[in-house]
Amino acid sequence: MFPQRLDAAQAYDIAKAMMDGFNRHYHLFRAESARAKHRFETADWHGQQRAQRERIAFYGLRVRECVRRLEKEFKAGHLPMDVWQQVKLHYIGLLVNHRQPELAETFFNSVTTQILHRTHFHNDFIFVRPAVSTEYIENDDPVARPSFRAYYPTRHNLHETLVQMVAHFGLQREFEDLPRDTGEVLNALRPQLDRITLRDNFQIQVLDSLFYRNKGAYAVGRIINESSELPFALPILHNDTGQLVIDAALFGDDDLQVLFSFARAYFMVDMEIPSAYVQFLRSLMPRKPRAELYNALGLAKQGKTLFYRDFLSHLRHSSDQFRTAPGIKGMVMLVFDLPSFPFVFKLIKDYYPPPKDTTREQVKSKYQLVKQHDRVGRMAETLEYSEVAFPRDRFDPELLAEIARFAPSQLDISDRDGQGRAEVILKHVYIERRMTPLNLYLQEAFDGMKKPGAEGERARAQMTQAVIEYGHAIKDLMAANIFPGDMLWKNFGVTRHGKVVFYDYDEIEYMTDCHFRRVPAPRHEEDEMSGEVWYAVGPRDVFPETFAPFLLGNDAVRAVFMQHHADLLDAACWQGHQARILAGHVHDVFPYDPHKRFRVHSAGR
Repeated sequence: MFPQRLDAAQAYDIAKAMMDGFNRHYHLFRAESARAKHRFETADWHGQQRAQRERIAFYGLRVRECVRRLEKEFKAGHLPMDVWQQVKLHYIGLLVNHRQPELAETFFNSVTTQILHRTHFHNDFIFVRPAVSTEYIENDDPVARPSFRAYYPTRHNLHETLVQMVAHFGLQREFEDLPRDTGEVLNALRPQLDRITLRDNFQIQVLDSLFYRNKGAYAVGRIINESSELPFALPILHNDTGQLVIDAALFGDDDLQVLFSFARAYFMVDMEIPSAYVQFLRSLMPRKPRAELYNALGLAKQGKTLFYRDFLSHLRHSSDQFRTAPGIKGMVMLVFDLPSFPFVFKLIKDYYPPPKDTTREQVKSKYQLVKQHDRVGRMAETLEYSEVAFPRDRFDPELLAEIARFAPSQLDISDRDGQGRAEVILKHVYIERRMTPLNLYLQEAFDGMKKPGAEGERARAQMTQAVIEYGHAIKDLMAANIFPGDMLWKNFGVTRHGKVVFYDYDEIEYMTDCHFRRVPAPRHEEDEMSGEVWYAVGPRDVFPETFAPFLLGNDAVRAVFMQHHADLLDAACWQGHQARILAGHVHDVFPYDPHKRFRVHSAGR
């Protein structure tokens, strides 16, 4: 029989084993992130994609390793709760002077909840809120590498300073012409500099590590002058001959919000103190939640932790009710939201009407595919939670009845949460950033187009831009080897920046797994007049020319679509992209507007 009480030394040993597990995780995570520099220098794009996918699995692997060790050495699953209280206190002691304390706290929570099989309960032995501050860690650690470098140029040597700043990253590949490129950056910056007087504190601060994603590396920083700050990012790419070029200069909060969008995959960044990077990035993008910044840096579990804390805080300070989300109801997912909270919650239904032919596990595998894939700014980040508890009195009765009808296996209603309140517990939930469904966005434009004068013209411009953006979204997904499956307007959303983003993943496929075909010619007149399909259709067959009846019923939409994206109705377009991907080509998808690119570089790309 395992003893019911452990002495302090044994409790410390458990805490130390958990800390060892976390330290191993972050060492491997950071090493893989640091190797992104070499992969970029050697143009190992497939290796970069592979490392991106593999790094996502690191956290879960290390948690399971730690759980196995604790079970084997300490029979951790049989320990009483007061022992876990002691373990937590020792763990907090180990966090003093730690460089990633917030991540280590989340790791502790992951391990303990797996061992004790508790998730939605409010446990005293986990970190419900941070125990250790992450502010000013750098100041107390003289050995740690500073998170950013500062340069103090004058107007006269600003160009030379920009050259020095980029060279300092030590990329082991030759630039085509670095002075020329930094001259382009200076030209892009000059309209803003010409309007101001440079003060004594004029400086450029740049984060010490480049941000690597796909085929690009990004220098991220800010220009400070007196009390004003200008965020910037400089994308560094390979040109057609394999030399490096600065491709553009991105300035301001909006440009960086798009670069760090929730619809893009994670950066690889060599960070010793991740909280310092997040603090710096928040100064550049004050509207961006810390949860999204941790996600953008590849620290998804920390992002989930912060999101859930923010969500609980929002619940405490709001009173509106969860409701069925506006828009056309899906056949596979039940979607609800809280009007005051900018996210939607998605449950997989227990059964699906024809013609849907799928299973819960297949749907989950599609969402996992998106999680591990390059989202190219066109697929929304999805947070996945199990056993999520909500206050019962915050649910609209009609929504609760809908969940009980369509997803009863996912619903549990408890009598009390320990504080006398009933709870709704949902067993498996996806959470996504709320967007305006594209079909509703277009309908709003159609209604506006009926109005006279400038209002009608603005509505027409809104419709035109949305249809063009929709086509670009499809083409970006094609470049990323993704076929969305169901291409109806309702499965896409519009962000506040006007970007069209795909968010319905239950029919998603790799393009390379699809068979794109032209519709065979009718064999005779009866075929042509028949409302039935006269040709054989395989499970992965796709006929692009058949998209038109479902998408282009509105004449104004058809005119815009055919002007800009008629090639999407041609099987040859899809086959060409598919062939290039199968041949090993990795397409460029830029997280900034093409007009921002320096022409001297883009002519041959």
